[in-house]
Amino acid sequence: MASSSPARLRELRAAGLDPRVVVSGVDEDAVSAPTPRALALTLARLKGEASLAMLAPEEDVVLFACDSVLDFDGVAVGKPGTDAAVRERWRTLRNRDAFLTTGHFVVVRREGVTRTAAAQATTRVRFANVSDEEIEAYIATGEPHQVAGGFTIDGYGAAFITGLGGDPHNVIGISIPLLRSLLADLGVAWTSLWTTTS
Repeated sequence: MASSSPARLRELRAAGLDPRVVVSGVDEDAVSAPTPRALALTLARLKGEASLAMLAPEEDVVLFACDSVLDFDGVAVGKPGTDAAVRERWRTLRNRDAFLTTGHFVVVRREGVTRTAAAQATTRVRFANVSDEEIEAYIATGEPHQVAGGFTIDGYGAAFITGLGGDPHNVIGISIPLLRSLLADLGVAWTSLWTTTS
């Protein structure tokens, strides 16, 4: 997995996989694209390519790379980073809808042959009409600073999301159904990646 996201790792483990993490080191802030959807896919591809280059060329691999971007009124919204940015983001998003897009880039290399597939998944997110006091309390948790859009649905932020339209896994950062489909296109059965315990 070409990501250091603990949430993506938890999702994959819960779905039966035990991936090795290979962090790409791609500078997300240096990348631009004409739309939020294009940006998410471009970042996923760059992360996947960079992580693949870190692996031994003769190694057989199945590699996943993802990147999530919040699309709010056609503008790509990334990780806020600071208290002030989280505060402004939530004051703008409260009682509104936005769209979380995750780009997925998959690499399958078997016996020296490398094939790739890519696609995006988009989920509508409905934000609660949170108070300024709730925003400040959320900021104090530190959670929203380093996640796409400045929110989560699997942590403190869960109480502030009132509805989703689409795949909920996607909002956590990886669409398991889309990943299964991309792998099938590359000739890899999702179930073949499951780990077993004894």
